[in-house]
Amino acid sequence: MPVRLSEKWMLVRRTLDKIWNVYWFFVTYANIDGFDPMQHLLPVSQRGELDRWILSELQLTIREVTKGLESYDSSMPSTVMQEFLDNLSNWYLRRSRERIWKTELDNDKMGAYLTLYECLTTLITLLAPFIPFTTEELYQNLVRSVKRQAPLGVHLCDGPQVKEELIDEQLTSETHLVMRIVGLGRSAREKAQIKVRQPLNALYVRVPNRIEEEALLRLKDQVLEELNIKHLELMGENSDMLAYTLKPRVKVLGPKYGPLVQKILAKFKALDAHGVQEAVKVLNETGKLIITLDGQQVELTPDEIEVVATARPGFVAAEERGYVVALETTITPELREEGLVRDLTHYVQDMRKKAGLNIEDHIALALYTDEELASILNRHRETLQSETLADVLYISANGQEVPALNEVYRETVAPNEMKKLENYRVEVVLGRV
Repeated sequence: MPVRLSEKWMLVRRTLDKIWNVYWFFVTYANIDGFDPMQHLLPVSQRGELDRWILSELQLTIREVTKGLESYDSSMPSTVMQEFLDNLSNWYLRRSRERIWKTELDNDKMGAYLTLYECLTTLITLLAPFIPFTTEELYQNLVRSVKRQAPLGVHLCDGPQVKEELIDEQLTSETHLVMRIVGLGRSAREKAQIKVRQPLNALYVRVPNRIEEEALLRLKDQVLEELNIKHLELMGENSDMLAYTLKPRVKVLGPKYGPLVQKILAKFKALDAHGVQEAVKVLNETGKLIITLDGQQVELTPDEIEVVATARPGFVAAEERGYVVALETTITPELREEGLVRDLTHYVQDMRKKAGLNIEDHIALALYTDEELASILNRHRETLQSETLADVLYISANGQEVPALNEVYRETVAPNEMKKLENYRVEVVLGRV
């Protein structure tokens, strides 16, 4: 069935929106900090791992796009650039926000700005043949506005060249490992129906080999930050954390093996827990599982057998081709408090936008609630102030009077409102300082 024109437009629109969001983020904060890409310089070797990773990905993207266009293939370059844009937006930019939100323009923040600028300007050059008018608009503001001797338009620029010295295959591999584990962790959270803003205690992880174990332990802080989890532990082969089930994919096996399918099903059904675990281990390590039926060897692949990992009570598991995570789902009173504060912080940040405040504007904040929640919020006062840019914070319990604010916005968080905080009711007032 052919793709409808409206569906094609939505695919293009999502890509354009993503480019625009990255561009808007860079321009907004670069203007706030007075960042000038022609004046601020920092060698790539002195930048952080995150910067060096995305620049390595950029070089690989340039290589693949150039290769495709030289072969008159526009499909493959489009796919590669979409993947790079996803990495830039969904991983690099999200993990760089805290660096850019810092007050001082130190080397870490400068490295983020320079890297983001190089990625954007290179990407719009690569995209120019595909979306000529949008890339021209971005080029004029990003390049011509700061470098008058640059070519008059993006379509007069030479194609970018691969900088081989910036390609770091190990860093690329390790970052994709972290992204994979984070993806599985999010899947586990979705199964447990626990949002990411709610902190959790521990994530237990199994990866296929020792090299990846070492890399994961070295980079575990990234996983913990992304998933909002306190601890990460590795699971051994003999861990009792998980139980496995093997489910042959009948629709895939049927056309290939015909009458043998029933015998394959019976073979797997007869396996005990130890036999299933051994079969999973072989399948993950070798990429195939060989069984014997009526004197005939049958070789099965991961596409033909679904491996389902089930965690013990109090945990939720997610698995993908030998990579397994088990998420501890118990929420202690301390974790619950942190989750409440994170939710309220998120709501206040949304209210700042509704009030028309600029990103860098500091505020006065008043919270009117009951005694129980007021006590919780007072324990987390410093976090609330720093995350919402509140120079002044008043927390009123049971109608206690607080000094009047230069009010600019007011909204209620309650069980019957769009914004909810369990069964608590909070009246939030924002003021200018």
